[in-house]
Amino acid sequence: MCGRYTLTSSEFEIKERFAVRSLPSGTTSRYNIAPSQQVAVLVHVPEPTVVKLRWGLIPPWAENATVGARMINARAEGVENKRSFGRAVRRRRCLVLADGFYEWRRLEKTKVPYYIHFKSERPFGFAGLWERWSGPGGERVHSCTIITTRANTLISDIHHRMPVILDGESRRAWLDPQTNDVTQILPLLCPYRSEEMVAYPVSPEVNSPGNDSERCIRPV
Repeated sequence: MCGRYTLTSSEFEIKERFAVRSLPSGTTSRYNIAPSQQVAVLVHVPEPTVVKLRWGLIPPWAENATVGARMINARAEGVENKRSFGRAVRRRRCLVLADGFYEWRRLEKTKVPYYIHFKSERPFGFAGLWERWSGPGGERVHSCTIITTRANTLISDIHHRMPVILDGESRRAWLDPQTNDVTQILPLLCPYRSEEMVAYPVSPEVNSPGNDSERCIRPV
């Protein structure tokens, strides 16, 4: 799964990488992004735009917003057939902006957090889905989820799942609003190349979402 990640790249780097003109306030310098928080997401409505959405997808049919806490991730396998995600994968695809993420390696009596990022340290996008939800009291929430797949060879010793990372042409294909045929985009939901990534253990400070500083990504 993917339960924490970072977006520490500069505003200039993010704008250049994703070809956008502006970013919402509070987008950068995030070292410990956690579920239920507002996160930076690239959507195509009607052109590529970075917006803030709540992390934890709330399906339109949900009776209340609490269901989002259980939907921070969507498994790539069979995502097109899931009641919660099937419509979104056809109509509401997005990229959740990041430049690293955490996974926890289970040992006998504890779990050790690892930080994983590109060797180049450049920002990238997680394959994501988003939805609009209206509550019975008039509350309106735009929310998102991160799609996960099987781990690549680098990450498999740490955890058996990893977020889907899209780059280059795969990123453009995923965001293309003209593509409604899921058979064209499901092959994109695969593990990213191990040789371009690095992983190392970090402080258990990252276990608490209240800790959001450079110390979270410092090697130990």
